[in-house]
Amino acid sequence: MRVILRFLGFLFALATLVLLAGAAGATYLVWKYSQDLPDYSQLQNYEPPVMTRVHAADGALVAEYAKQRRLYIPIQSVPRLVIEAFLSAEDKNFYEHGGIDPTGIFRAALTAAQNYGKNVRAQGASTITQQVAKNFLLTNERSLDRKIKEALLALRIERAYSKDRILELYLNEIYLGMGAYGIAAAALVYFDKSVDELNVQEAAYLAALPKAPSNYNPFRERSRATDRRNWVIDRMVENGFVSPQEGEAAKKAPLEVTPRATGAQIFAAEYYAEEVRRQIYERYGERKLYEGGLSVRTPLDPKLQVLAKKTLTDGMVRYDEERGWRKPVTHIELVPGDDWGVKLGEIREWTDIPWRLAIVLDVSKDNARIGLQPSRTKSGQRSIEREIGLIPAEGAKWTRKPISQVLKPGDVVYVEPLGGAGGQWRLRQPPGVEGAMVVMEPTTGRVLALSGGFSYDESQFNRATQAMRQPGSSFKPIVYSAALDNGYTPSTIVIDAPFELEQQGQETWRPENYSKKYYGPQTLRFGLEQSRNVMTVRLANDVGMPIIAEYAKRFGIYDDMPPYLAMALGSGETTLMRMTGAYAMIANGGRKVTPSLIDRIQDRYGHTIYRHDERECRGCEATKWENQPEPSLIDRRPVVLDPMTAYQITSMMEGVVQRGTGTALKELGKPIAGKTGTTNDEKDAWFIGFTPEIVVGIYLGYDKPRPMGKGSTGGLLSAPIARDFMKVAIADRPAIPFRVPAGIKLVRIDRKSGQRTSAGDGNAILEAFKPGTAPPDGYSVAGYAGTDGSNPEPVTPVARSGTGGLY
Repeated sequence: MRVILRFLGFLFALATLVLLAGAAGATYLVWKYSQDLPDYSQLQNYEPPVMTRVHAADGALVAEYAKQRRLYIPIQSVPRLVIEAFLSAEDKNFYEHGGIDPTGIFRAALTAAQNYGKNVRAQGASTITQQVAKNFLLTNERSLDRKIKEALLALRIERAYSKDRILELYLNEIYLGMGAYGIAAAALVYFDKSVDELNVQEAAYLAALPKAPSNYNPFRERSRATDRRNWVIDRMVENGFVSPQEGEAAKKAPLEVTPRATGAQIFAAEYYAEEVRRQIYERYGERKLYEGGLSVRTPLDPKLQVLAKKTLTDGMVRYDEERGWRKPVTHIELVPGDDWGVKLGEIREWTDIPWRLAIVLDVSKDNARIGLQPSRTKSGQRSIEREIGLIPAEGAKWTRKPISQVLKPGDVVYVEPLGGAGGQWRLRQPPGVEGAMVVMEPTTGRVLALSGGFSYDESQFNRATQAMRQPGSSFKPIVYSAALDNGYTPSTIVIDAPFELEQQGQETWRPENYSKKYYGPQTLRFGLEQSRNVMTVRLANDVGMPIIAEYAKRFGIYDDMPPYLAMALGSGETTLMRMTGAYAMIANGGRKVTPSLIDRIQDRYGHTIYRHDERECRGCEATKWENQPEPSLIDRRPVVLDPMTAYQITSMMEGVVQRGTGTALKELGKPIAGKTGTTNDEKDAWFIGFTPEIVVGIYLGYDKPRPMGKGSTGGLLSAPIARDFMKVAIADRPAIPFRVPAGIKLVRIDRKSGQRTSAGDGNAILEAFKPGTAPPDGYSVAGYAGTDGSNPEPVTPVARSGTGGLY
């Protein structure tokens, strides 16, 4: 008996020693690995990279920019269903354990023992807290050292942070495939939904992804993805999170994934979105743009944007088709027995072109049989179905050639459905000419729509903001504004006659009118309405080019315009955005306008860090009505043009639409002012016009400037585009006249002579004059001028007075 007791005592002592040795070893290991553990306190102020989101004026999403597609969502906003799905899949005892789950470790060890020698990957036993430690503070290295550090960090994290905070970090940091980080971004990427809209099967699928997103890709590994999703649903039923009936229904539901597109989310807004991205990058830098979680509100009007894209495209195509057929997109050799759909599917398509690619299969005298490019499935693969169509003679009539002379088998072309004819298609070709359109709000400079070319997919060059073009005659209102601000009136007479300027070391400069004709003494109004070059040169020479250069700078057209006389005809280079902004200032009564594609920017916490509208609203902060004065806007923007001058030049540009080079818009029957522009050899065709509520700027021209052909003027090419746009854009808006500023006197004059006349005169118009500048009563003799009274004083015919005279 004594021997037995001694033996038991020996075993107890030995066990005690082993236990003490183990405890000492464990203590040493804890001490050793604790020496270089990362600082877990950084989790307190963790700011993950969050995507920047750009929204239109109506709140619609325009674009998202991120290196990691992540939206940070606080745990209070995560639906219980989503939390339960992830706990079921990853760590069902999360709210019970202290960072390490002994039950999970034992279960993983038992499974590993059962699968020993079977080449089966060991089951993980990491808790959510351990995954937070690994994802935030450690690497993905598979080693014992990393697992020990992970466990130690998990214990410390559990003591420092609440369970909800740990779960919040986990749900926002995990990578879930397809570029999505965190559950909020994944819900959008996979299902185009917010997290609170997810159903059981969708939440379960997202919870199935953290282990290996690529292994459960919904397109390449659909079967495995469905099996894994259903396994998560079973765990949710087992844990009592959903009923067995709900679980069975969810498992029977197909795995329906609707990927969210990247880049611009609003059709036709690609150029707009890219310009916003570029401006944010320049203002805040790359990191803030792609990781800062900015919320950007733009003035983009989606309806106007689509309309601008369509009317500009239609205008370019109309010009291009009038010049006939050029050539197919490419040519494919058709071999009998080969699948033409495969070859056609390999040709890149521009996604922002509203046409389809097709291959010509055979051609007869009156039509061409075509095969349509197979559409793509959700996984990005081409459909195996082959669609056949027909281009009849009507569909290629614009080529002005027999269809057999235009197309041959193997040609790859663009087509669009022929209206009212099923299976019949119209032949199309991308235009060789390019152009741009800007739509702006005149009082604020907010850019409501912008189109920078025919196809953003084909060329990201934004012709509205980056193309430096000659504005031609669309610059003339600046010249006339400078003159009106410096003593001239709309009825001032200027001679339209040959003009010569000797240039040292160069040929004598002899500007000409577009018509090659001269019209003698004419009013300033006539010169602007009919866009007379020589009259403009004479006026600029009289006013002085340094003054005009100063006005060009005030209006933001040029930073430092050379004071050469040819610049008065728009021979300098500027952008469409700048020119449209200048016209907006005229429409705004002469007050400074800064074009802007961004209304407001907020940081990730909702704080406003930028706002375009700097006007002060006094009284807007009131919480209730207490008989206080109405709120008022205090506008401290500088005045770049006398308000009375702004109205005069606006009235003269109304004449451009009513009687001059912009009559294409006359049919709209609403107050519209504008000016056409055509450069030398018809290389650029411009029109910029405005109502009291909207400004529209357009230009057409080849990217490498070259003549567009005789008659390719702003009045014939660009003005009709503006007409088509405004016909829809302002259709439901009342015909608001331009506001007449205080002090302006409207006098009935003969628009040709510039002198007072009676209402019965067929040339009579109401002309705007500043105080003391109207023509005298009873005089209609050119060369006379005076104050607004009955005793005019004659002036010398060559006087530089500006209130009258013969130049």
